Amino acid sequence: MNILTEIQSLGSIQGPLHLAIGVFDGVHLGHQAVIKAAVEQQQDVGGAVVVVTFDPHPITVLAPGKAPRLLTSTHHKALLLRDILEVANLLEVRFDLEFASQPGDVFIRKLCSSAEIGSIAVGRDFQFGKNRSGNVDLLEQLSVELNYRLHATEIVEIDNIVVSSTEIRKAIKHGDFQEARKLLGREYTVLGTVIKGRQLGRTIGFPTANLTVHSEQLPPTGVYAVRAVAADCTRGGVANLGFRPTVEGADPKRLLEVHLFGLDHDIYGEDLEIEFVQFLRGEQKFGNFDDLKAQIEKDSSRARMIVGEN
Repeated sequence: MNILTEIQSLGSIQGPLHLAIGVFDGVHLGHQAVIKAAVEQQQDVGGAVVVVTFDPHPITVLAPGKAPRLLTSTHHKALLLRDILEVANLLEVRFDLEFASQPGDVFIRKLCSSAEIGSIAVGRDFQFGKNRSGNVDLLEQLSVELNYRLHATEIVEIDNIVVSSTEIRKAIKHGDFQEARKLLGREYTVLGTVIKGRQLGRTIGFPTANLTVHSEQLPPTGVYAVRAVAADCTRGGVANLGFRPTVEGADPKRLLEVHLFGLDHDIYGEDLEIEFVQFLRGEQKFGNFDDLKAQIEKDSSRARMIVGEN
Protein backbone atom coordinates (compact mmCIF):
# COMPACT_ATOMS: atom_id res chain seq x y z
CA MET A 1 0.00 0.00 0.00
CA ASN A 2 1.15 3.50 -0.88
CA ILE A 3 0.74 5.53 2.33
CA LEU A 4 1.04 9.31 2.06
CA THR A 5 1.23 11.75 4.98
CA GLU A 6 1.27 15.07 3.09
CA ILE A 7 -1.55 16.44 0.94
CA GLN A 8 0.99 17.74 -1.58
CA SER A 9 2.08 14.14 -2.21
CA LEU A 10 -1.19 13.44 -4.02
CA GLY A 11 0.49 14.90 -7.11
CA SER A 12 2.72 11.83 -7.27
CA ILE A 13 -0.27 9.64 -8.21
CA GLN A 14 -1.45 9.65 -11.80
CA GLY A 15 -4.96 11.11 -11.96
CA PRO A 16 -7.72 11.75 -12.11
CA LEU A 17 -7.96 10.90 -8.41
CA HIS A 18 -11.14 9.65 -6.81
CA LEU A 19 -11.09 10.50 -3.12
CA ALA A 20 -13.04 8.70 -0.40
CA ILE A 21 -12.85 10.97 2.65
CA GLY A 22 -13.72 10.05 6.22
CA VAL A 23 -12.47 8.96 9.63
CA PHE A 24 -13.38 5.33 8.79
CA ASP A 25 -12.90 4.00 12.34
CA GLY A 26 -13.71 0.31 12.05
CA VAL A 27 -14.00 0.24 8.23
CA HIS A 28 -17.62 -0.89 8.70
CA LEU A 29 -20.25 -1.34 6.00
CA GLY A 30 -21.11 2.37 5.93
CA HIS A 31 -17.46 3.25 5.37
CA GLN A 32 -17.14 0.55 2.75
CA ALA A 33 -20.05 2.07 0.82
CA VAL A 34 -18.19 5.40 0.61
CA ILE A 35 -15.00 3.76 -0.60
CA LYS A 36 -16.86 1.63 -3.13
CA ALA A 37 -18.43 4.80 -4.57
CA ALA A 38 -14.92 6.08 -5.29
CA VAL A 39 -13.95 2.72 -6.79
CA GLU A 40 -16.95 2.82 -9.13
CA GLN A 41 -15.90 6.26 -10.38
CA GLN A 42 -12.39 5.01 -11.03
CA GLN A 43 -13.75 2.05 -12.95
CA ASP A 44 -15.91 4.37 -15.08
CA VAL A 45 -13.37 7.05 -16.02
CA GLY A 46 -9.95 5.69 -15.03
CA GLY A 47 -7.40 7.19 -12.69
CA ALA A 48 -6.76 6.07 -9.12
CA VAL A 49 -8.64 5.73 -5.84
CA VAL A 50 -7.21 7.40 -2.74
CA VAL A 51 -8.72 6.93 0.71
CA VAL A 52 -8.25 10.09 2.78
CA THR A 53 -8.41 9.70 6.55
CA PHE A 54 -7.14 11.46 9.66
CA ASP A 55 -4.46 10.62 12.19
CA PRO A 56 -5.05 10.63 15.07
CA HIS A 57 -8.83 10.23 15.32
CA PRO A 58 -10.28 13.77 15.56
CA ILE A 59 -12.15 13.09 18.81
CA THR A 60 -8.89 12.29 20.60
CA VAL A 61 -7.72 15.83 19.76
CA LEU A 62 -10.97 17.78 20.13
CA ALA A 63 -12.33 16.03 23.24
CA PRO A 64 -9.63 13.75 24.68
CA GLY A 65 -11.47 13.37 27.98
CA LYS A 66 -14.54 12.00 26.19
CA ALA A 67 -12.75 9.88 23.60
CA PRO A 68 -13.95 6.26 23.60
CA ARG A 69 -11.85 3.23 22.79
CA LEU A 70 -11.53 3.08 19.02
CA LEU A 71 -12.44 0.17 16.80
CA THR A 72 -9.20 0.50 14.85
CA SER A 73 -5.90 2.26 15.32
CA THR A 74 -4.56 4.09 12.27
CA HIS A 75 -2.19 1.21 11.47
CA HIS A 76 -4.94 -1.39 11.85
CA LYS A 77 -7.26 0.70 9.68
CA ALA A 78 -4.63 0.75 6.93
CA LEU A 79 -4.29 -3.04 7.07
CA LEU A 80 -8.05 -3.53 6.81
CA LEU A 81 -8.36 -1.10 3.89
CA ARG A 82 -5.60 -2.98 2.10
CA ASP A 83 -6.78 -6.51 2.85
CA ILE A 84 -10.58 -6.13 2.66
CA LEU A 85 -11.07 -3.40 0.05
CA GLU A 86 -7.75 -3.70 -1.80
CA VAL A 87 -7.06 0.01 -1.34
CA ALA A 88 -3.76 0.89 -3.01
CA ASN A 89 -3.40 4.53 -1.91
CA LEU A 90 -4.00 6.00 1.54
CA LEU A 91 -3.53 9.62 2.62
CA GLU A 92 -3.26 10.00 6.40
CA VAL A 93 -3.86 13.69 7.12
CA ARG A 94 -2.31 14.84 10.40
CA PHE A 95 -5.15 16.04 12.62
CA ASP A 96 -4.24 18.63 15.24
CA LEU A 97 -5.77 21.81 16.67
CA GLU A 98 -4.29 23.93 13.88
CA PHE A 99 -5.87 21.71 11.23
CA ALA A 100 -9.17 21.68 13.13
CA SER A 101 -9.25 25.49 13.23
CA GLN A 102 -9.30 25.98 9.46
CA PRO A 103 -12.58 26.43 7.54
CA GLY A 104 -13.83 23.38 5.71
CA ASP A 105 -13.31 24.83 2.24
CA VAL A 106 -9.58 25.33 2.90
CA PHE A 107 -9.05 21.58 3.26
CA ILE A 108 -10.89 20.80 0.03
CA ARG A 109 -9.06 23.52 -1.89
CA LYS A 110 -5.72 22.11 -0.73
CA LEU A 111 -6.72 18.67 -1.97
CA CYS A 112 -7.82 20.00 -5.35
CA SER A 113 -4.74 22.19 -5.82
CA SER A 114 -2.40 19.27 -5.18
CA ALA A 115 -3.62 16.98 -7.98
CA GLU A 116 -6.34 16.42 -10.57
CA ILE A 117 -9.38 15.43 -8.50
CA GLY A 118 -12.04 13.67 -10.54
CA SER A 119 -14.48 12.89 -7.74
CA ILE A 120 -14.99 13.02 -3.99
CA ALA A 121 -17.05 10.48 -2.05
CA VAL A 122 -18.21 11.03 1.54
CA GLY A 123 -20.98 9.84 3.81
CA ARG A 124 -24.15 11.94 3.75
CA ASP A 125 -23.55 13.03 7.38
CA PHE A 126 -19.82 13.81 7.01
CA GLN A 127 -18.76 17.09 8.66
CA PHE A 128 -15.35 18.71 8.86
CA GLY A 129 -13.55 22.01 9.43
CA LYS A 130 -13.93 24.75 12.03
CA ASN A 131 -17.37 24.72 13.65
CA ARG A 132 -18.24 21.86 11.29
CA SER A 133 -18.39 24.35 8.45
CA GLY A 134 -17.62 21.57 5.98
CA ASN A 135 -20.51 19.33 4.96
CA VAL A 136 -22.20 17.90 1.89
CA ASP A 137 -23.75 21.26 0.98
CA LEU A 138 -20.34 22.93 0.94
CA LEU A 139 -18.84 20.07 -1.06
CA GLU A 140 -21.67 20.42 -3.58
CA GLN A 141 -21.00 24.15 -3.96
CA LEU A 142 -17.25 23.65 -4.35
CA SER A 143 -17.70 20.85 -6.89
CA VAL A 144 -18.87 23.40 -9.49
CA GLU A 145 -15.95 25.74 -8.88
CA LEU A 146 -13.27 23.05 -8.51
CA ASN A 147 -14.65 20.71 -11.17
CA TYR A 148 -15.08 17.38 -9.38
CA ARG A 149 -18.04 15.05 -9.05
CA LEU A 150 -19.52 14.58 -5.58
CA HIS A 151 -20.94 11.32 -4.27
CA ALA A 152 -22.69 11.52 -0.90
CA THR A 153 -23.60 7.99 0.14
CA GLU A 154 -26.70 7.44 2.21
CA ILE A 155 -26.59 6.13 5.77
CA VAL A 156 -26.49 2.32 5.79
CA GLU A 157 -29.07 0.49 7.92
CA ILE A 158 -29.25 -3.21 8.72
CA ASP A 159 -32.35 -4.60 10.44
CA ASN A 160 -33.41 -1.00 11.20
CA ILE A 161 -30.10 -0.30 12.96
CA VAL A 162 -27.90 2.50 11.64
CA VAL A 163 -24.43 1.15 10.94
CA SER A 164 -22.08 3.25 13.06
CA SER A 165 -18.88 2.88 15.03
CA THR A 166 -20.85 3.71 18.18
CA GLU A 167 -23.25 0.78 17.68
CA ILE A 168 -20.40 -1.60 16.89
CA ARG A 169 -18.43 -0.44 19.93
CA LYS A 170 -21.49 -1.08 22.07
CA ALA A 171 -21.85 -4.61 20.68
CA ILE A 172 -18.19 -5.44 21.30
CA LYS A 173 -18.33 -4.05 24.83
CA HIS A 174 -21.13 -6.52 25.56
CA GLY A 175 -19.46 -9.41 23.77
CA ASP A 176 -22.05 -9.56 20.98
CA PHE A 177 -19.74 -10.58 18.14
CA GLN A 178 -22.64 -11.60 15.90
CA GLU A 179 -24.09 -8.08 15.99
CA ALA A 180 -20.65 -6.56 15.44
CA ARG A 181 -20.01 -8.88 12.49
CA LYS A 182 -23.35 -7.90 10.93
CA LEU A 183 -22.55 -4.18 11.09
CA LEU A 184 -18.89 -4.49 10.15
CA GLY A 185 -19.34 -6.90 7.25
CA ARG A 186 -16.36 -8.81 8.63
CA GLU A 187 -15.13 -10.44 11.81
CA TYR A 188 -14.18 -8.04 14.58
CA THR A 189 -10.47 -8.04 15.31
CA VAL A 190 -8.06 -6.05 17.45
CA LEU A 191 -4.44 -5.33 16.64
CA GLY A 192 -1.78 -5.60 19.31
CA THR A 193 2.00 -5.72 19.60
CA VAL A 194 3.60 -8.63 21.43
CA ILE A 195 5.55 -7.48 24.47
CA LYS A 196 7.69 -9.37 26.95
CA GLY A 197 5.73 -10.45 30.02
CA ARG A 198 6.60 -12.37 33.16
CA GLN A 199 6.85 -15.62 31.13
CA LEU A 200 5.00 -17.60 33.80
CA GLY A 201 3.06 -19.46 31.13
CA ARG A 202 6.24 -21.23 30.04
CA THR A 203 6.66 -22.76 33.49
CA ILE A 204 3.32 -24.60 33.22
CA GLY A 205 3.65 -25.58 29.56
CA PHE A 206 1.51 -22.85 28.02
CA PRO A 207 3.70 -20.02 26.70
CA THR A 208 1.66 -16.94 25.94
CA ALA A 209 2.04 -13.81 23.84
CA ASN A 210 1.28 -10.72 25.92
CA LEU A 211 -0.24 -7.97 23.81
CA THR A 212 -0.42 -4.22 24.20
CA VAL A 213 -3.56 -3.33 22.28
CA HIS A 214 -3.54 -0.21 20.09
CA SER A 215 -6.31 1.71 21.92
CA GLU A 216 -8.97 -0.59 20.48
CA GLN A 217 -12.30 -1.59 22.01
CA LEU A 218 -12.13 -4.91 23.84
CA PRO A 219 -14.92 -7.32 24.79
CA PRO A 220 -15.75 -8.30 28.40
CA THR A 221 -13.17 -9.91 30.65
CA GLY A 222 -12.90 -13.67 30.22
CA VAL A 223 -11.34 -16.56 28.33
CA TYR A 224 -11.90 -16.85 24.57
CA ALA A 225 -11.21 -19.14 21.65
CA VAL A 226 -9.37 -16.93 19.17
CA ARG A 227 -7.66 -16.80 15.82
CA ALA A 228 -4.51 -14.78 15.38
CA VAL A 229 -2.98 -13.47 12.17
CA ALA A 230 0.69 -12.57 12.00
CA ALA A 231 2.89 -12.30 8.90
CA ASP A 232 0.13 -13.80 6.71
CA CYS A 233 -0.07 -16.89 8.93
CA THR A 234 -3.27 -17.73 10.84
CA ARG A 235 -3.20 -19.76 14.04
CA GLY A 236 -5.87 -20.78 16.48
CA GLY A 237 -5.43 -20.17 20.16
CA VAL A 238 -6.93 -19.47 23.54
CA ALA A 239 -6.83 -16.00 25.05
CA ASN A 240 -7.25 -14.61 28.53
CA LEU A 241 -8.50 -11.04 28.67
CA GLY A 242 -8.46 -9.84 32.22
CA PHE A 243 -6.51 -9.35 35.40
CA ARG A 244 -4.86 -12.80 35.87
CA PRO A 245 -5.82 -13.01 39.56
CA THR A 246 -3.91 -16.26 40.12
CA VAL A 247 -0.53 -14.74 39.23
CA GLU A 248 -0.77 -10.96 39.49
CA GLY A 249 -1.44 -10.52 43.18
CA ALA A 250 -3.08 -7.50 44.80
CA ASP A 251 -2.63 -4.86 42.09
CA PRO A 252 -3.44 -6.47 38.71
CA LYS A 253 -3.82 -4.67 35.40
CA ARG A 254 -6.12 -5.75 32.58
CA LEU A 255 -4.09 -7.66 30.00
CA LEU A 256 -4.64 -9.63 26.82
CA GLU A 257 -2.50 -12.75 26.58
CA VAL A 258 -2.81 -15.44 23.93
CA HIS A 259 -1.57 -19.02 23.80
CA LEU A 260 -1.18 -19.88 20.11
CA PHE A 261 -1.39 -23.51 19.09
CA GLY A 262 1.78 -24.88 17.48
CA LEU A 263 3.86 -21.73 17.99
CA ASP A 264 7.41 -22.74 18.93
CA HIS A 265 9.36 -19.48 18.64
CA ASP A 266 9.39 -15.99 20.17
CA ILE A 267 7.41 -13.26 18.40
CA TYR A 268 8.31 -10.26 20.55
CA GLY A 269 7.73 -6.99 18.75
CA GLU A 270 5.43 -8.50 16.12
CA ASP A 271 1.87 -7.31 15.53
CA LEU A 272 -0.94 -9.82 16.00
CA GLU A 273 -4.46 -9.34 14.70
CA ILE A 274 -6.77 -11.17 17.12
CA GLU A 275 -10.27 -12.39 16.27
CA PHE A 276 -12.39 -13.30 19.29
CA VAL A 277 -14.21 -16.39 18.00
CA GLN A 278 -16.16 -17.54 21.06
CA PHE A 279 -16.42 -16.81 24.77
CA LEU A 280 -15.40 -19.85 26.84
CA ARG A 281 -15.75 -18.80 30.47
CA GLY A 282 -15.30 -15.97 32.91
CA GLU A 283 -11.96 -15.27 34.51
CA GLN A 284 -11.42 -16.98 37.86
CA LYS A 285 -8.78 -17.31 40.55
CA PHE A 286 -7.24 -20.74 41.22
CA GLY A 287 -5.70 -21.96 44.46
CA ASN A 288 -2.47 -23.11 42.82
CA PHE A 289 -0.70 -23.40 39.46
CA ASP A 290 -1.64 -27.08 39.03
CA ASP A 291 -5.33 -26.18 39.06
CA LEU A 292 -4.64 -23.30 36.66
CA LYS A 293 -2.75 -25.60 34.31
CA ALA A 294 -5.55 -28.18 34.34
CA GLN A 295 -8.11 -25.51 33.45
CA ILE A 296 -5.96 -24.12 30.64
CA GLU A 297 -5.71 -27.63 29.20
CA LYS A 298 -9.51 -27.85 29.19
CA ASP A 299 -9.82 -24.37 27.66
CA SER A 300 -7.28 -25.22 24.97
CA SER A 301 -9.06 -28.44 24.07
CA ARG A 302 -12.38 -26.59 23.66
CA ALA A 303 -10.75 -23.78 21.71
CA ARG A 304 -9.05 -26.25 19.32
CA MET A 305 -12.43 -27.75 18.47
CA ILE A 306 -14.06 -24.35 18.00
CA VAL A 307 -11.39 -22.97 15.66
CA GLY A 308 -10.95 -26.30 13.86
CA GLU A 309 -7.47 -27.24 15.06
CA ASN A 310 -8.02 -30.64 16.64
